[in-house]
Amino acid sequence: MPPASAQPRRAAMSSLAVAAGILLSRFAGLVRQRIFARYLGLSPAADAFTAALRIPNFLQNLFGEGILSGSFIPVYAKLLAQGDEATAGRVASITVSLLTLAVGATTLIGMLCAPLIVALLAPGFQGEVRALTTTLVRIMFPGVGLLALSAWCLGILNSHRRFFISYVAPVLWNAAIVATLLCFGRTLAGSATGQFELAIWVGWGTVAGALLQLALLLPTSVSLLRHGRSRLRPELSLALPPVRTVLRNFLPMLLSRGVLQVSAFIDQALATLIGSGANAAMAYAQMIYLVPVSLFGMSVSAAELPEMSGASGTPEEVAAQLRQRLTSGLGRIAFFVVPSVAAFLMLGDLIVALLFQTGTFQHDDTVFVWMILAGSALGLLASTQSRLFSSACYALHDARTPLRYALVRVALTTLLGAAATLAARLGWWSPQLGTAGLTASAGLAGWFEFVLLARALRQKIGPFSVGGRDLVKLWAAALFAVAAGSALRFAPLPHPLVRGLVILGSYGAVYLLATLGLAVPEARATATRLFLRRRK
Repeated sequence: MPPASAQPRRAAMSSLAVAAGILLSRFAGLVRQRIFARYLGLSPAADAFTAALRIPNFLQNLFGEGILSGSFIPVYAKLLAQGDEATAGRVASITVSLLTLAVGATTLIGMLCAPLIVALLAPGFQGEVRALTTTLVRIMFPGVGLLALSAWCLGILNSHRRFFISYVAPVLWNAAIVATLLCFGRTLAGSATGQFELAIWVGWGTVAGALLQLALLLPTSVSLLRHGRSRLRPELSLALPPVRTVLRNFLPMLLSRGVLQVSAFIDQALATLIGSGANAAMAYAQMIYLVPVSLFGMSVSAAELPEMSGASGTPEEVAAQLRQRLTSGLGRIAFFVVPSVAAFLMLGDLIVALLFQTGTFQHDDTVFVWMILAGSALGLLASTQSRLFSSACYALHDARTPLRYALVRVALTTLLGAAATLAARLGWWSPQLGTAGLTASAGLAGWFEFVLLARALRQKIGPFSVGGRDLVKLWAAALFAVAAGSALRFAPLPHPLVRGLVILGSYGAVYLLATLGLAVPEARATATRLFLRRRK
């Protein structure tokens, strides 16, 4: 472990590298989604493509995220911290061999069973929309399998603190889809039949992008293994104790990720029952919602996982290191996520219009997506900070605690979401309000999970701060910034692009100045990184 004085700086730099890579990939994703909105909007073809992409994404999140967060990185990073690079290399080889077999088998089954999967997870789709969704699932399943293997590369790179390339790689995936849209969109998007054909071409673009992403990450991952005096070679032996540890931790994590994916599928199935366009609208809102989740929640938790996994000393010393890292990480997350929540709730129409209002995506679509985004915002802070709690549990080789509370979260989300859908189906709520109720239910359940995880960690490592006093300052600054930004709504800025850039840019500047005035520690650190380094 580095000296204690160097740890916060290294953690901040690691988080910055993750955030920089994610920022570029998310920007590419927003460009992709804007072009997608231009040609497909909230059309039936957009509904089908969104559902088809989410269904095989189950494979990526189940195997990729499971092996990355809950099982492989803690074991591999611990071996590296102990200097046992040879054993670490064997663990990496066996892990990717097992992952390849599992992903290959699941991909084949998914392609063969595509009609059954679509009927189960998109029950509201009928006729041509269901047929298109089935075709797209079969096309995209192999590509998502490649993305799952990319997640193994990401685990290797993260453990060696090569964060930037890990998280910037999805730019290639997005670029392939953008190129496909631009190549075929102008000629095909003019009719419903053409939109269906365009969706199929974009499906093939996702496969090409997945191959490009893996081609970028794999050579660097193999090079790191060779540098550690090891070679990547097929091996299926389970005799190595660290491999058994990976598998023992993988099953609870697999179930945990699976539970969360089931929750996403339930939301999708309920959205298809609400009405046409609901599923696509949820996808647009999720694209925006995932920006702070990835930039601030994922960047901090991903950077902290290998650091927390490498903690050494007596149990008391390890617990003290984890408490320090949790307190610091929660503060960094909250500084950026609190203003994101306020912006989604109060300025969300400007964000949606800035990003997507073009072509077939019009003002009514903007309001629809804003309502869904506002529902998601209710649980944004809890969701991002819970990622860090889960990383701490994984560092302690405890994947069961996050699993238990994920089950509770999914059960509550399903119950509340079903109630919102029923209200929309019976005509008590509008389809827009019913769809927003789906995301709001997930947000409320996320807070319940947050409380349970925090309590469990305090029992394991002792009390730690979640930044109560600083949170009050952050919310005060965010609300003040919202008021300042809202005042600019009366300015003569008719174009959504210009209007959004001016108001949201002012909102961010006022928030930073307000937090500096309130002496928020993270504000001073952020200002230093933004301005003082530029002078140097």
